[in-house]
Amino acid sequence: MSIGNLPAHAVILAGGRGTRFWPRSRMRTPKQLLNIVGERTMLEQTTDRLAPLFPASNQWVVTNTEQTAPVREQLPQVAASQILAEPIGRNTAAAIGLAAIHLLHSNADDALMAILPADHYIEQTARYRKVLRAALKVASEPGALVVLGIPPTRPETGFGYVQRPSRGSKMNGEAVYSVERFTEKPSLPHARKYVASGRYLWNAGMFFWRVSTFLSNLERHLPKTHAALLGLAETIGTPRYAAALQHTYPALENISVDYAILEPASRDPKRSPVYVLPAAVGWSDIGSWAAVYELLATAKGENVSAGKIMALDAAGNFLWSPKKFIAAIGVKDLVVVETPDAILVCPRDRAQDVGRVVKWLEEQRMQELL
Repeated sequence: MSIGNLPAHAVILAGGRGTRFWPRSRMRTPKQLLNIVGERTMLEQTTDRLAPLFPASNQWVVTNTEQTAPVREQLPQVAASQILAEPIGRNTAAAIGLAAIHLLHSNADDALMAILPADHYIEQTARYRKVLRAALKVASEPGALVVLGIPPTRPETGFGYVQRPSRGSKMNGEAVYSVERFTEKPSLPHARKYVASGRYLWNAGMFFWRVSTFLSNLERHLPKTHAALLGLAETIGTPRYAAALQHTYPALENISVDYAILEPASRDPKRSPVYVLPAAVGWSDIGSWAAVYELLATAKGENVSAGKIMALDAAGNFLWSPKKFIAAIGVKDLVVVETPDAILVCPRDRAQDVGRVVKWLEEQRMQELL
């Protein structure tokens, strides 16, 4: 896909650990590499829905060294040179910067980047692609930074929000608004006000811009990281690249692209205008086992299971044990997840705390369970 004379590339961020999906999610097999919802993995589903817009030659994945091999196994259609491994996690500004210098190396002129997470669920894929086309068109404007915003369905305190004005414009039939400001994860009273106003959208971490726009903003806001990455770019395609990456990457600033670039740019729109497109596409970040239950349950109180179960006076449970029979008696709203070496049991409303188990395992140095 191209917009004008600019080729468009999808950059899929796939380096997270997904600790809230323990015990299935481990360091080598995090959430995005698992079939959390459906038969195919989250990463495979991501590339599947992008394929009509971005052929495999225009898909890039940023992951880490521990997950490179399984990513390559799951995406044999993507060239190994386009699966980029971070030697150490340095947040999204660095990850996107790594992809940007590779795109700069592979494209003689400029190119468009669509930055997309590997572990989100999108129900309305055709509608999603329509919004993506419009976002890329807006992003083709020199200097423009574009984010997709999810219309909130509840006063969520776990997401950042994007504030928009009451009036906007249209691109390819899609609404486009200038961003007034980005806000952090709010308190519940603030979240309720945001939703009631109708002028706030969830920030889902999906971004669009030219490579040149991103790099110029990186130079403005993170000059040390920009300089380091341009130095690394000179080694791409040479035998020096691997050693240069190991040396350069740990010194990059550890900061999200939201903090580093988008928030400062939204306060200075004359230099880089920031736009948001509402995307009502049936989105979920599937942030916990409770979110998986809510996505899969078709009726209130339904028991959702991966294998055979017998439920007696049991309701609202998520039971994941594909190889073992489960008998559930008199239990309500539980999460039970079984793997060969571990079992998780918790109330559904405590599913967000599963990450604390991983932290405890790290403190106890129980590497075999990580």
